[in-house]
Amino acid sequence: MQAQPLSEKRLTDVIRNFTPNWFTLNMGTGIAFLTLHNINANLFEAQRFIGELLWMIDIFFFLLFSLLFLARVILYPETMKLMFKHPVQSMFLGAIPMALIPILEGFAIFGQNLLGDMALNIALYLWWIDVILAISVGWLLPYLMFTVQKEHKLENMTAVWLLPIVASEVAASAGGVLAPYFANPMAETILMVSYVLWAFSVPLALSVLVILFLRLVTHKLPDKAMAVTSWLTLGPLGTGALGLLLLGHSAKIVLVGTPLEDMASFLSSFGFITGLLLWGYGLWWYVMAWIITLKFFKEGLPFNMGWWGFTFPIGVFTAATLQLWHVTNYEIFKILSILFSLQLAIFWILVFAKTLKGMWSGYLFHAPCLSTETGLPKPEEECKKFAKKGK
Repeated sequence: MQAQPLSEKRLTDVIRNFTPNWFTLNMGTGIAFLTLHNINANLFEAQRFIGELLWMIDIFFFLLFSLLFLARVILYPETMKLMFKHPVQSMFLGAIPMALIPILEGFAIFGQNLLGDMALNIALYLWWIDVILAISVGWLLPYLMFTVQKEHKLENMTAVWLLPIVASEVAASAGGVLAPYFANPMAETILMVSYVLWAFSVPLALSVLVILFLRLVTHKLPDKAMAVTSWLTLGPLGTGALGLLLLGHSAKIVLVGTPLEDMASFLSSFGFITGLLLWGYGLWWYVMAWIITLKFFKEGLPFNMGWWGFTFPIGVFTAATLQLWHVTNYEIFKILSILFSLQLAIFWILVFAKTLKGMWSGYLFHAPCLSTETGLPKPEEECKKFAKKGK
């Protein structure tokens, strides 16, 4: 059945078929404007203008997607059960808190010129909301995997498992950005909570990477529709490294004059060496992701919303590389930062354009159990029930 163009689709159809993987657009766009802000491109006002513009575009899409998702929850609550039981689409609930992080960081970076100190308060409130969301999906989704999601098998496993887990460490890295903007005791609270969030996520994500390696060895590469998930491995490693580097830097500022002041130097050194180790691990997966992607490109790689996996993971890995450059001043990190940033820019432009085209044509709007994006078998009876209700 041929998809209807968006102009011919009813709003109810769009709402009924809206899935949380649309929030990966916010993740990719957010990391794009944050990278543009952080890299020293000598564009001055033009650089800041483009960054602010992308930030506002990101806010618009986040609000739009939030309204569509809430409308689906309210108008079609029966579809949520299908989504929670789906072994792939449910994982994208982790994209929601990760999508909010660049936006709240944007309030701290760009918002002060527009809203003054109010922008920092907005960023702080949004961060606490994000912490709650990240912790919630970090517990809820694994529990659903343990109980109601019956399709999980080692041969079907992909790096999508990382999405709900990584959300907490993304919030932790944002805490490292925000803490120096505030005075104690709030700054110290943000710092301590962020370290807990990092521990809530990274060790578990590393264990998933071990299982993923085993799955690739024993069952080979996934279906080409899931090929882009190979880039998701950079998410926990890039964000894990970035989080410790940022938290170590913030500790030297925040802990001055507190009983933990003597710990600041250690946390900074610990953040550097552990961050460097995680970055090195990420470099292995970066090269492997390129090798896998080039293989699939030769066979033809169909576009779906999973292509946003080309952006956020490489974006956080780029951010970690930039931070290592700032800490060490090593030329190699500067060169790699520029190369990774160019890759991110090219991928973002390509995927954003394809997404707008797919959005207008209407074929990207599919109900979770009927979606062809996952490459996995769907529960036939549930799909028929869902399709019948959608008539």
